[in-house]
Amino acid sequence: MTRARLLAAVLASGLLAGCTSATGTSRAEVSTALSPRVSSPSVVPYSSATPLPHRFHATIGEVPSELVAQMRGTTWRPGCPLPISSLRLLSFRYWGYDGRVHEGPMVVNASVASGLASVFRELFRARFPIKHVALARRFRPNADPNTTRSITASFNCRPIVTPAGAGSTWSQHAYGLAVDVNPLQNPYVAADGYVRNRFARPYRDRSQDLPGMIHDGDPVVRAFAAIGWEWGGHWSSGKDYMHFSANGN
Repeated sequence: MTRARLLAAVLASGLLAGCTSATGTSRAEVSTALSPRVSSPSVVPYSSATPLPHRFHATIGEVPSELVAQMRGTTWRPGCPLPISSLRLLSFRYWGYDGRVHEGPMVVNASVASGLASVFRELFRARFPIKHVALARRFRPNADPNTTRSITASFNCRPIVTPAGAGSTWSQHAYGLAVDVNPLQNPYVAADGYVRNRFARPYRDRSQDLPGMIHDGDPVVRAFAAIGWEWGGHWSSGKDYMHFSANGN
């Protein structure tokens, strides 16, 4: 399959879905983090009806020009806090809710691409289920919050979002320095217990141990902590159980 056809498969499959140095990560650095299974960073992730092997695999590469065109005016626009050249396309395998191995794309800051690949390697080893990995959709502050989608994603040039709506400060997602994991199963819970998405409200009770939920000290929290990232579930007021970021915000 050609690189162009692989990218077309990414875009056609609905993966534009949801929430080192800036010059990039070398293949040698990626191989060190993910040895022994890393292929050329030029490979673009794609969906396949053929079952994938039960072993972790990841690639890191520059954001292809075709995807850059898709991002302009949607998840990136002039005035965003960093250029697309400071981002990388990370593709990795993960365990889905169906007990099968899937592969999905994630646009992230170039400085953390290798570290995040190691995080998802650890989640794969732990067989932590991820509902769906995809690229973010355009942020719409007035969009209906009631959705059953549960997209694990990173970069999206958008402001912070509070229970009251969009704020005026850039989110860490706008820098590609945050990841939301299974947002339906790990919602933002305000200090008063309010959850905007009514479909996520059954997961407000964190004493449950349901597939995809994140709990303090579990493999997800430990894997992100290993690269110095902090969990929104540790916040002192409202808890953002889906959210991991480089600076804790």
